[in-house]
Amino acid sequence: MTEQAITAKLPSNGPTWSRYRYPESLYRFGTLLVVVLFLGYSLHFLNVDIAKLIGALGRLVGVVSDRYYPPDLEYVLDRGYLAAILDTLQMSFLGSFAGVCLAVPLAWFSAGNVTPHRVMFPVGRLGVISCRAIHETIWTILFVSVLGFGMLAGVSALTMFCIGFAGKLFADEIEAIDMGPVEAMQSAGANPLQVFLFAVVPQVRVAFTGIAIYTWDVAFRAATVVGFFGGGGMGWYLKRNVQQLENLRVAAIILSIIAMVLIAEFLSGYLRSAVNRAK
Repeated sequence: MTEQAITAKLPSNGPTWSRYRYPESLYRFGTLLVVVLFLGYSLHFLNVDIAKLIGALGRLVGVVSDRYYPPDLEYVLDRGYLAAILDTLQMSFLGSFAGVCLAVPLAWFSAGNVTPHRVMFPVGRLGVISCRAIHETIWTILFVSVLGFGMLAGVSALTMFCIGFAGKLFADEIEAIDMGPVEAMQSAGANPLQVFLFAVVPQVRVAFTGIAIYTWDVAFRAATVVGFFGGGGMGWYLKRNVQQLENLRVAAIILSIIAMVLIAEFLSGYLRSAVNRAK
């Protein structure tokens, strides 16, 4: 058969290239249109003046330079404030350590593939969701009202915050494991605890280590907010100077918080990369 005959037998109405596929393109642009319309309605309903907002951002630079410059750096080098930095570090470490330790069993219970009993699944889910649903500032206010001002209330608030934060990530990692070793141990007659320790933990220990480090990083940032609401540490110094209108000291404290967060970010990033290299 000649080439002309083969070409003549090919269908003339073959598929044509198109940049957008219907109805996927309709869904995509329809969703984008709905989002844009909702944002426009929100700006109109809240009476947000974009031009005035841009002008306010321009004046913000002048306000900062007039009221917060130069920062009182000698204040943050005082022995009392340096002790507050140490208190914040201790508070974040204790809160994240306790939260991670308590989050592990809750994650085990709330993982649908390896939960020890179907009754424990809603218990674990409820525990994790309850801790995640309440902001750390609300936890701080609650514990301050019960325990009084100080680091104990701050550590307790951070513990509840870390349970919700780490518990959700732990449960997701457990639900993504290979079920082959789990089923093998279950068929051999192992109890749920043995299955978790020898079939689940070896698969998630590296991920759990990275999540624990990241939890401490997040807890350290939250510790300054917790201190502002009565938990002690750098946040307490920030609140006191804000109330006393000591703007130069406030600027110095904010700079010190930024510096400490950058150090914590670098340290946690280095530790997480070391954990990833150890896989």
